[in-house]
Amino acid sequence: MSEERAMGGDKLEHTYRLNAEQIRWLQEMSRKYDLPDEDKALRCLIDYAIEEGDLDGMFKVERCLHC
Repeated sequence: MSEERAMGGDKLEHTYRLNAEQIRWLQEMSRKYDLPDEDKALRCLIDYAIEEGDLDGMFKVERCLHC
């Protein structure tokens, strides 16, 4: 893993598997909210989930969007 020092602390590089629709959505959100890239959009989502998210609603409700 490579590390990058930036605003908000150290960033570690990691690979995740996403489908094309999820990647397009992250790209769209990064453009809509003037973020530097979809990596930042994903970090914003994770930070929000950590601080504000309804974790039971997020992980216990079954959503079959990409089966």
